[in-house]
Amino acid sequence: MPIITLTTDFGIKDHFVSAVKGAIYSELPDAKIVDISHEISPFHITEAAYIIQNAYKSFPKGSIHIVGIDSELNPENKHIAVKLDDHYFICANNGLICLITSEFNPEKIVEINIHDAIVSNFPVMDVFVTVACHIARGGTLEVIGKTISEIKTIKGITPIVNVGNKQIVGSIIYIDNYGNLVTNITRKLFEEIGKGRDFKITARTAVFENVYERYSDAINFNIEKSKREEDGKKLAVFNSSGYLELAIYKSNPKTVGGASSLFGLHYRDTVTISFE
Repeated sequence: MPIITLTTDFGIKDHFVSAVKGAIYSELPDAKIVDISHEISPFHITEAAYIIQNAYKSFPKGSIHIVGIDSELNPENKHIAVKLDDHYFICANNGLICLITSEFNPEKIVEINIHDAIVSNFPVMDVFVTVACHIARGGTLEVIGKTISEIKTIKGITPIVNVGNKQIVGSIIYIDNYGNLVTNITRKLFEEIGKGRDFKITARTAVFENVYERYSDAINFNIEKSKREEDGKKLAVFNSSGYLELAIYKSNPKTVGGASSLFGLHYRDTVTISFE
């Protein structure tokens, strides 16, 4: 039985998540359900894509991923099922899939067309669950939808490299639980454009001239603990997903504030790397 994952913006206060799980178990009592996250900011497609792209690869091939973000059916927001990198994704055609990965082209895309056979005002529980269980039983995508060749894309969220490779202009795409700021600038792009040159990272008033491999690399442990700059130290790091992240060492947004509040930076704010 393939694993079925859930990613939504439902939160955990309401009944929605448990209702979806109950619907899956009603069809597949032996189902294996894993929660990726239910704390996505409401309707935040980019945030959802960042979390899913960094989670799905850890699951076995053939896993089925239900994504309940901006999923209400309307003429401009159809439902799709996609086979991508040997995984299945069930979601709205709202640009999310194109954000999950640029490394792979979808192997198959169908526009779900079973809505007339299902009475639904909660598509994640009704339509998406039906499709997920169909796939889990070994069913093909063509049975639940018509094949399409293209899906919606979202433009304007990839970094820009200025003429002469002197600058990379990116933006904040995600703020994590620690208040740290994840940009859309990857290590790969940074190294391809920078080619070992000196650089300066600027984001509003925050300036960085080093990028560390780990958070603790920013701390000089040769200095006596009482004298070293530690908690609250600002730093730039390539995170475990390979993205440039602006952070505060051991930050706690609930007490001293994270990088987002201390730097005055928010989603979509600009981050610039200038090379010498």
